[in-house]
Amino acid sequence: MSANADIARLFAEMADALELLGENAFRVNALRKVARTAEDAAEDLAALARTDVKTLESIAGIGASSARKIVEFATTGRMHEHAELLAKLPEGLMGVLRVPGLGPKTVKLLWDQGGVTDLATLKAKLESGALEGLPRMGAKTLQNIRENLAFLETAAARARLGDALPIAEALVAALAALPGVKEAAFAGSLRRGKETIGDIDLLVATTKPKPVMDAFVSRPDVAKVLAHGDTKSSVRLQSGLQVDLRAVEPAAWGAALLYFTGSKEHNVLLRERAQERRQRLNEYGLFPDDGQPEPPQERGVKPVAAATEEAIYKALDLPWIPPELRESRNGLAPAPASLIQVTDIRRELHCHTTASDGFETIESIIGEAKRRGFDCIAITDHSRSSAQANGLSEERLLEHAKAVRAAGKRVGGIHALAGSEVDILADGHLDYPDDVLAELDWVVASPHTALKQSSEAATQRLLAAIANPHVRVIGHPSGRIIGGRPGLEPDWQAVFAAASKARVALEINAKPMRLDLRDQLVHAALAAGCLISINTDAHALDNFDLLRFGVTTGRRGSLTLEHCVNAWPWKRFEAWRTSRGR
Repeated sequence: MSANADIARLFAEMADALELLGENAFRVNALRKVARTAEDAAEDLAALARTDVKTLESIAGIGASSARKIVEFATTGRMHEHAELLAKLPEGLMGVLRVPGLGPKTVKLLWDQGGVTDLATLKAKLESGALEGLPRMGAKTLQNIRENLAFLETAAARARLGDALPIAEALVAALAALPGVKEAAFAGSLRRGKETIGDIDLLVATTKPKPVMDAFVSRPDVAKVLAHGDTKSSVRLQSGLQVDLRAVEPAAWGAALLYFTGSKEHNVLLRERAQERRQRLNEYGLFPDDGQPEPPQERGVKPVAAATEEAIYKALDLPWIPPELRESRNGLAPAPASLIQVTDIRRELHCHTTASDGFETIESIIGEAKRRGFDCIAITDHSRSSAQANGLSEERLLEHAKAVRAAGKRVGGIHALAGSEVDILADGHLDYPDDVLAELDWVVASPHTALKQSSEAATQRLLAAIANPHVRVIGHPSGRIIGGRPGLEPDWQAVFAAASKARVALEINAKPMRLDLRDQLVHAALAAGCLISINTDAHALDNFDLLRFGVTTGRRGSLTLEHCVNAWPWKRFEAWRTSRGR
């Protein structure tokens, strides 16, 4: 999937470049179509390009010309046309497109008439007032650009978990296959499951590190070699991600993995615990502290434990702590006994079909949920106010509910709930009246618009939705997009208290762009006694694979089976589902 993401990015950037250059709109749209196709494709397009070009050309939205570009990427890691187009633009202009709300047309205007060539000139011209006379650049628009630029700067140089993890996994697999490599893993904030990461940290255990380093810096997806040593190397990939690789002795594998996973605060606590036991902990192992200033590994001192993380924790009289919980707020507390895992999830409670903006039929997505072993799936297509998502009118919704129930009977062996993802309007009202909601089996209420409300207005909005007797889940409660918009900032403690009292679950939306509720809020919600629902918000069959990102976020928030409604036995879930609005 990482290759598909890179292909989608390259075609999208070519489309943006053409639009910035004022080129033919037909070519722009064709490239954007390829980007969307690559992003949504279930098969690995790069692998297909290497083995079956005719099938690649036959995929709707690609064609022969685009297929040739994909073949070029699959064999060289680059696209010549992409490089040519970007060379025609100021070096930093594409970066301006990263500012939320700025599309190619606006950026072209800022470039042509405002002299904006990169983020630095944009910021300078906003501060000087030089953009105030441009067409369509009124005071409100310029203020929005200032706010969005400030937001971008706080999220700069961070990659989303869902983008970085597949890349890291592919790199680890490639490293593990090299001769002499005994162990390979990713570490750092990525292993801890943070929603964004600055770079990828990789580790290998080998007694012959130099050939491994040589192979690493010679990969076709490497854009620039930043450092190349015998035991440590750094590269920047074509995707823009920096990747650091370290080689360690196999005997010190566990100590190195523990050290480079972090967090820094967790490592400090472990070192302090070691010191209390007259021991010294570093990336080479846990050693007895003999009072000498020189590092023990340099003096040939044998470690107490070093080969595995588990051995080091045991030697410190601690249970092994999962990486997701190695953050400052958790201290050295043991993991909950039933910390949520992907295999615990029994049902998907938020997904979309072709009835609104999904890509699968009702029967197809129910069948996929059954194939994956789920006992239930809730079909929750968009409500009428989401016109951009083909939201359903009341009449369409009721007919859709009949179709869902009928499809569920045809598939068999799984509970199919006829539901809706109902917009929570700005004033807190839901997008359908209560008599319509009463006809449904399941209601997810979500905010999609007016996401810059004041804290007070946002609080009242969510409290009103929670109070509705037909609502079982508040979907992606803040409405944020990671790296795109901050979303609502209500009085979360008031929201958690209301949700806990009403027994309404709060969603962790597993889409990597959302991960909403975020981990810190999951932790606070659980402390208030809230229920949590983890859902993929699936629009296509492969979207079910996103579940692991939602589970990782739940684990970082210390979510257990007891508080996750997707993990409950069916009878308990069904009793809870039918306990309101009936």
